[in-house]
Amino acid sequence: MKRITLLSCCSLIAAMLLLQSFVAGDDAISKEDGMIVINTTELGKSVEGNNGPTPLKVYINKNNKVERIEFLKSQETPKYYAKVKEALKDKWNGLKVKEAKTLQVDAVTGATYSSNAVIENVRLALDYYLNHK
Repeated sequence: MKRITLLSCCSLIAAMLLLQSFVAGDDAISKEDGMIVINTTELGKSVEGNNGPTPLKVYINKNNKVERIEFLKSQETPKYYAKVKEALKDKWNGLKVKEAKTLQVDAVTGATYSSNAVIENVRLALDYYLNHK
């Protein structure tokens, strides 16, 4: 009887943790102005540029195309991150999600780590969208 109770308690705890992880993941996807928005703050927290994470919001319109990329606050060096933003902000705009996901994008010279982190965050967002739309 004690084994059944212990097993039931363990199962209940496991179920609660699983449910909590799904609820926590809800912050990654939302709707704004009729578009799906994927926020990589949590999804890409292990994807680091030169000075830490480079979170983004990726906006996807009703036609399943990337509308725009919004760069969120990061610890990247402003001078170099400005170059990354300027070079990469429009690279995926207007592309179908599957096409955008496979797009080969070059890093910005002098800001390679930051560029690669942004590119990886965009890919994470697009993967997340494809798996949760």
